[in-house]
Amino acid sequence: MVRKALLSVLGVVFVASLSGCATTRKNNELEMQGLRNQVSALESQLAAKDEEINSLRESALRSSEILDQAAQKTGETKSRPSAKQIQTALKNAGYYQGAVDGKIGKGTREAIKAFQSANNLSADGKVGKKTWALLKKYLEEKVK
Repeated sequence: MVRKALLSVLGVVFVASLSGCATTRKNNELEMQGLRNQVSALESQLAAKDEEINSLRESALRSSEILDQAAQKTGETKSRPSAKQIQTALKNAGYYQGAVDGKIGKGTREAIKAFQSANNLSADGKVGKKTWALLKKYLEEKVK
């Protein structure tokens, strides 16, 4: 009798353990599917953000091109001149004899200082707003 009871108890434990494994596996599969769904949603959001970034880049590029075209039509240059523009203007104004290579070296800085001194500006060797306001007219015209 005890033996039958023991076998019955073991049978119940065995069946319960099998059903527990199946339930755990089912829960794991459901959790994995939920995680896959979340990853898919995040990938979709990422793709949308990438498209938005590319759209903003294109818009910024178009805006920059429009500003450049408008500046060219009005004869203005960008507010911050390039090194080549500075060197060209200094060369045209008669202050720079070096090559227009786009590099602000010692010769370019000395030419900037000379131009600034000649125009009653603080001779710091940097092309700020005041210096550029006077220098930019020499971008296209040479001193006679």
